[in-house]
Amino acid sequence: MTVYLNGQFMPITEAKVSVLDRGFIFGDGVYEVIPVYSRHAFRLGEHLQRLRHSLDSIKLANPHSDTEWTDIILELIARNTPEDQYLYLHITRGAAKRDHAFPNPPVPPTVFLLSNPLNTPPASLLHSGISAISAPDNRWLRCDIKAISLLPNVLLRQMAIDAGCAETIMIRDNAFMTEGAASNIFVVKNGILLTPPKDHLMLPGITYDVILELAAANGIPHQVRKIAAHEVFDADELLLTSSTKEVLAITLLDGKPVGAGRPGPMFTQLHGLYQDFKREVMRA
Repeated sequence: MTVYLNGQFMPITEAKVSVLDRGFIFGDGVYEVIPVYSRHAFRLGEHLQRLRHSLDSIKLANPHSDTEWTDIILELIARNTPEDQYLYLHITRGAAKRDHAFPNPPVPPTVFLLSNPLNTPPASLLHSGISAISAPDNRWLRCDIKAISLLPNVLLRQMAIDAGCAETIMIRDNAFMTEGAASNIFVVKNGILLTPPKDHLMLPGITYDVILELAAANGIPHQVRKIAAHEVFDADELLLTSSTKEVLAITLLDGKPVGAGRPGPMFTQLHGLYQDFKREVMRA
């Protein structure tokens, strides 16, 4: 496996960072995940725009122009063997003495890129759906930043794993749904696709955008608005989306069936549309 670290491509076994790196000490940095289909980075411009938003939000200068990022990303894809990959970009404020304040003068940021094989969900999960639990959303108020300090998400996701489930759906203030611990969530009720708006309480997902575009293009009724907690528990269908999981049906929530307890017609339609889109657009 070849990775990129601070201007050099190298085997992952040779990649080293300082123990004083602020990403290690403070979780002071941001990340991005980019799916690659048939060696094409999907919606690279949108991913780089989201990365810029995260960097601007933590007041960290973007270390590369879009052109430079593109060159690095294309080279990393070429140096790794899978046709389908997902790229992990990790940028921290760099290595400096331990002080909560930003280094002054600034130090060079740490820039790390990793490629992994992109494996889509198996047919068994598409047929059965997945189980999820719900939990209070106890994270901070800037969830729109793709920050590397993901301990709350890690703990929430582990709650699901410990319960024998695949994901945790988060409820903010015991009132409304935000997202999954590592995904965006869609609710289906009476044939209408519902999802929360992009704001500071959720991560703006790229796959989320694709699903809404497919719904609009194919005449699927949909609404982007706050989703009350009771709407989640009374849903006819629940859908999970992410770059690596694509679209999955949630068929069991807190031990109770969602709707009929099996993937429903909205999932079947959107999953089919997504696969068509992947073949015709993502791989082009």
